[in-house]
Amino acid sequence: MRRFARLLEALAFTPRRSVKQAQFLRYFATTPDPDRGYALAALTGDLELRQVTPSLLRTLISERMDPELFALSYDYVGDLAETIALAWPDGAPDTVRAPDPPPLSALITELQRAGRADLPAMVAGRLDALGMSERYAYLKLATGGLRVGVSGRLARVTLAEFIGVDVAEVEELWHGMAPPYTALFQWADGGPRPEPALASLRPVMLATGFDDLDPGTLDPADFAAEWKWDGVRVQAVAEGGVQRLYTRTGQDISATFPDLLERLVFDGVIDGELLIRTGDRVAPFSELQKRLNRKRVSGPMMARLPAALRAYDLLLWQGRDLRAEPFATRRAALEDAVRALDDPRIDLSALLSFDTWEALAALRAAPPDPVIEGVMIKRRASPYLAGRVKGHWFKWKRDPMVVDAVLMYAQRGHGKRSGYYSDFTFGLWDGDALVPVGKAYFGFTDAELRDLDRFVRDHTTDRFGPVRAVAPQLVLEIAFEGLNRSTRHKSGVAMRFPRIARIRTDKPAAEADRLEHLRALLPPELG
Repeated sequence: MRRFARLLEALAFTPRRSVKQAQFLRYFATTPDPDRGYALAALTGDLELRQVTPSLLRTLISERMDPELFALSYDYVGDLAETIALAWPDGAPDTVRAPDPPPLSALITELQRAGRADLPAMVAGRLDALGMSERYAYLKLATGGLRVGVSGRLARVTLAEFIGVDVAEVEELWHGMAPPYTALFQWADGGPRPEPALASLRPVMLATGFDDLDPGTLDPADFAAEWKWDGVRVQAVAEGGVQRLYTRTGQDISATFPDLLERLVFDGVIDGELLIRTGDRVAPFSELQKRLNRKRVSGPMMARLPAALRAYDLLLWQGRDLRAEPFATRRAALEDAVRALDDPRIDLSALLSFDTWEALAALRAAPPDPVIEGVMIKRRASPYLAGRVKGHWFKWKRDPMVVDAVLMYAQRGHGKRSGYYSDFTFGLWDGDALVPVGKAYFGFTDAELRDLDRFVRDHTTDRFGPVRAVAPQLVLEIAFEGLNRSTRHKSGVAMRFPRIARIRTDKPAAEADRLEHLRALLPPELG
């Protein structure tokens, strides 16, 4: 556990990617199994634990420290785990603090097996016996709050470097593995290369932004384009009689969409978009969202919200690996495959007809369906490459919707933002009152974050725990990707991917937009 605590501290205070990798490599080289595999899973969010809730921790600390003093400390520090790690008193006189804390794997196993009734005493006992740094690491682990800027991609790149292979080899195996990845680390130590799991996710190819494409130097004839639908990117895998449906991040959503899973009667891997479709009508993302993250879906819901797959690409088909082939070849094979399936729930993403970039821009500006987010542009000669590789695929999303809103509330951030108010609730005018319409916590620079934090502290009118109400004086330009009706919000609408595009210090709050303006942006079928 001590090694893990030191690693966590080093990663938290290391902004540079190369230095993070060096810290990881040192940890892999000096830490035995299964600790190093569990650490990797914990830091990338792939470890499932019975999470210790903030309310449980507040109860524990309130039994050992004056609640008002803790509230003041928490307000100053801004992070619950850090505050408790610093403020937790030494154990009772009979508490024995071992010179070396238990290994990480032992603590993880303990958390995985603990019953709800056992958690309070178990956590308190561990906090009594651990030192301050280990307490902090333990609390972050137990609450699932390990935000230290380590992405899954960075972890796999580092692991590939440690093993001494190309990252594509690790990517090919990763999603069939489970923590603590013993087979991968045995491979690194000179053991055999693991065999890929049956019907596992293949590494997904991603697009870069349109800004990476220079139309002035590129021939549009070298590219194909198709609509970018507002659904969920998925990989439909059928192999050896096993069918699976994965999101692009590797989440297995097979059980949530059994009506689509039963239609994967082929041997191969199709890359596409998961949609809710009735006839030719594609439903808004809000309809798809009703089925996401459900463990079980009823028959009536499947009938009301039928799942469909819109195929974009073909990775494997009937034993043939097509990923090294150019997109044009894969596309021809995809057309043949979808035609042979002859299933109304699996259709083909149509290619757009354009001969100039101006013509494609015109199509993007006037899509035939409000569920379309923009266009995808793919180099015809491009192989299917794992990750976000520049120069091959580009996404050109529609211009975002924009409203001018008034800052109403702010809440402290977490991790590196724990010292700043960085989660902002904003509202629009409805008559003479401001009505909250959304929350944003990105889109601003570090300098703008400091300015926003200073405004919140200088203009606080009330406090509600970690939330501050502020005087309605600051206008924020809010950009967002779409709008749906919502019964959960007082405004009756919900934004998709809202972010702060600009701080409008030049605009009086009275001139911010009104709620009826936002509602007018709803798609016609939802208005």
